Amino acid sequence: MTIAGSDSGGGAGIQADLKTFAALGVYGTSALTAVTAQNTLGVTAVHEIPPEVVAAQIDAIVSDIGADAVKTGMLASAPIIEVVAAKLRQYRLPNLVVDPVMVAKSGDRLLRPEAVAALRDLLLPLATVVTPNLPEAEILVGRSLPDDKAVRDAAREIVALGPRAAVMKGGHAAGDVVVDVLFDGVNFREYAAPRVDTRSTHGTGCTFASAIAAGLAQGLGVEEAVAQAKEYVTAALRNAKPIGGGHGPVHHFYGFWKE
Repeated sequence: MTIAGSDSGGGAGIQADLKTFAALGVYGTSALTAVTAQNTLGVTAVHEIPPEVVAAQIDAIVSDIGADAVKTGMLASAPIIEVVAAKLRQYRLPNLVVDPVMVAKSGDRLLRPEAVAALRDLLLPLATVVTPNLPEAEILVGRSLPDDKAVRDAAREIVALGPRAAVMKGGHAAGDVVVDVLFDGVNFREYAAPRVDTRSTHGTGCTFASAIAAGLAQGLGVEEAVAQAKEYVTAALRNAKPIGGGHGPVHHFYGFWKE
């Protein structure tokens, strides 16, 4: 199950999550937290779903279909985070992957500043894995992270907040190789792949977190789920086609479409 916002452009959010689940062979359900008017150029409007309706969607899914893993994305506000955390605790849902979505690829803010504390205090302690990019990690720890040592120190701090593991994504760092760093509370593991030269990077964070959730739902361990997600996202970037005038989406179904 994905609990996240809708992207009318189809490249990120709920749409990217459900595409990823389908591509990796798991059945996806969704609880919508916000509707965005969005394309490859930016976000022009956001309508938050009332928290009680978010809760009702989760109730409907869990009471009938269930969830072997849950991925959260855009949660928008503290009241929505509070109700999502309450439902996760109520149902003791396993394999929670938290993508701490704060800002869209275009730079538009997707999480109210006052909601960061709720995300950190209520949701992260429930997480199996949290997947911040560099700007999100800097917000979570409250300082800049200029080098690898700083990133690893931040990973320790984030895991100390409660999640079992943190994947510090390296896409915002410089260099020809993108290195994601997993910390499980004891050990570090690096996942490296050549940087793909493309503007089609919209939805990479959503896709990566959803791919991890898909792996966990299928019974993979955290290290193996992250490895599968890294491989999937890299291939989706490599096979992406130009769509729109800005940052287009990755190609979620590269393995199924015939050229």
